[in-house]
Parts: sequence; structure tokens; C-alpha cells
Amino acid sequence: MSGQSRKATRWRRNRKFGDVYGGRNKAKLSENVFERCHSLSRPDPTRKLPILIEDNPSRDFFFPLSVEECWEAVQALPQSHIEGITHIWCRRPSSRRGGRDSQPLAEYICGSGVRVIVIYPWPRSMRMVHGNGPLTGAFANELRRYGAVLKQEDGNMVSYWSLSLLKRYYINAILYHEVGHHVDLHYRRLSKANRRAGESFADEYSMQRTATAVHVLNKLERA
Repeated sequence: MSGQSRKATRWRRNRKFGDVYGGRNKAKLSENVFERCHSLSRPDPTRKLPILIEDNPSRDFFFPLSVEECWEAVQALPQSHIEGITHIWCRRPSSRRGGRDSQPLAEYICGSGVRVIVIYPWPRSMRMVHGNGPLTGAFANELRRYGAVLKQEDGNMVSYWSLSLLKRYYINAILYHEVGHHVDLHYRRLSKANRRAGESFADEYSMQRTATAVHVLNKLERA
């Protein structure tokens, strides 16, 4: 954890790098977003897609969903919505990110023949420190909607989760949000100017798939 205590770990809910459309966008490349996934080559046309990749997270973190479970959740969506996804990657965060305080929970990255959904791990403590400022109303409401318990501790806002609630959060609010970006790419030519519209579309897409997420979670828990 690069010398940081678990207490100091602060992850952001927003997928601020979640809609990187095109590998030649200099503004995005300057933030090293595409660079972190550029090692993924365009898949061979004969290879079955998507390619599933799962890293070993650090000892203090874990993936609430395996990459196979992510794929099962994605397959529950309409086929036309998931065509073109080349990779699903449960990825260990890079130590070069300059601290976990800027680490998103997921990303959707498109360019150079790949369309990748990247999912990042969660603290094994089942608690997430969200920073020392008040959470926005929309984000706090989202966390509560998925069952998280919010507490103020040592000047930080912290959310507590059970594994079942966390799995649903990952399916519904994180994974399906990134699929929403993938769907949005097929229907609109997004630009930096309408980034907010893209995030709104992805949020709405994930909310509309709530029943699907619950069905998938129930299926996974019965397995």
C-alpha cells in the first residue's frame, strides 16, 4: 500500500477516467490513462471475446467479483449492448498512480482496437474511507441505496459494507455503469464538452438495470 495506512486510503466514487474514447486524445494521454492499458493488443479476429484478465490484488485488497462473475453479469445484459467489448480486466492498481487517493473504482477505455472494462479491488476491511469532506448528497444517497452504513470517523467519512451488498454495488453501480459508457459510444460521438452528459447516461443505464443486477446476484449466491 506504498506506506499508506488503510485508514488513510481514500477512493473516489466517480469514474473520472471512465470514458476515454480514442487512444489519440492528447488531453487524456497526458494523464497517462491510456498508457496504463496500452499493453493490451488488438485481439486476433479469430479469438473469442471478451478476453478475461484477473490480477492478484495487494494483500489488503480483494475483488468482490471474480472476472468470471463480472462476465456472467455482463452476459445478462442485451447482446447488442455488449458486442465489441474486447477485455474485462480485474486489475491491480498501479503503484505509479501517485497514491490511492486518485484511484477510481472502474474505467472504460477505448482505443487502438480495444474496448476494455477495468475493475479495481476493494479493501479487505470492507470499509472505504471517502475523505475528510462531506459527501455530496447524490453520492451519499447512492451508498445508502446499496445498503452501506456511513459513519464519521477521525474526521473522515467512512462507508461499511457486507460482502453481498458490495457485490451488488459492483454489479449495478460500477460494472453496469461502465457498460453504459460502452453503449453510449455506439450511439453518440462524445467529446470533452459533453462529458457530464456521458456520465449521466451511464448512471441512468446502470439504474435501469437494477432488476438485472439483483437477478445476477441471486444467481451467484445460489451457485
